This record gives sequence, structure tokens and C-alpha cells, in this order.
Amino acid sequence: MTGLTKEQTDSIKKSYLNIVGLFLTQEKIESRYLRCLLKWGFELNVSPDDLRHAKIDFSSLKFSHPGDKLENIESIYHLVHMICLDNVVEDIELEIASMYAQKLGFKGTLVSDLLKSIVTADSDGTSLGNVRQQVIDFMKLHNQF
Repeated sequence: MTGLTKEQTDSIKKSYLNIVGLFLTQEKIESRYLRCLLKWGFELNVSPDDLRHAKIDFSSLKFSHPGDKLENIESIYHLVHMICLDNVVEDIELEIASMYAQKLGFKGTLVSDLLKSIVTADSDGTSLGNVRQQVIDFMKLHNQF
């Protein structure tokens, strides 16, 4: 999942910060969640400049619903991208993904099922080149779009 444009990368970083915002609204963040969120931030190369550019103040960062169904699906695509950055799907990533999917109004198992579909497509020889389209097709197939 390389070769993203700056606009796509910025969009993924925005979704990442929205996920972080979801956890910052909690009174206490479990360390295992924090480790995963930090890992994603490092993998995405989120820098202080990104935060300044987005005018983000961590003391006021909070979850905001992306908007319409297509924007929600785009957020799921971004989440899948973050999970796949290191080519390893960890249980904690799926747990966070489930929480975020539910917050967006989807079934909690949606991202797990989606990742299984993408991995199965890869083993069947289907190209992973257009993961975004695979996410949209999966959502349509499962009546989530």
C-alpha cells in the first residue's frame, strides 16, 4: 500500500487523529491501546508539523463523526491501511478497529471480516493494488454501503 498521494496520506492521518480522539475522550486509556495508537502514528510518520498544519491541540482533540456513508467507508479504508502498514494484523489492532467501526455505526466485526476478505483475495491471486476499491466492493456486498 505504497504510492499514496500527499492528499491521500493527509486524509489517512486525519482519520488516525480521529481514532486517537476517540480514545482521548475516555477517562483512562489502557496502555495496550496507547501502544497500538503510537505504533500507527510512527508508521504513518505523524509529526509535530502535521499537528500544527491540522491545527490540532491534543488537549481538545476528540472524535468527530466523519459524516455521510461514503466518508465513513473512507474511514474504514484508512483504518485497514493503518493495520496493514507493517503487514502484520495484531489482535489489539482488530480490537481498536472493532471499537472504531461500531462508533461509525458499523458491525464491530466488519474490519476483521474485511481484512480476512483482503487476505483471502491475495492468496487467491487477486491483486491488492486497489484496496480502496476492495473496501467499497466489500461494503456493497455486505449491505454496508
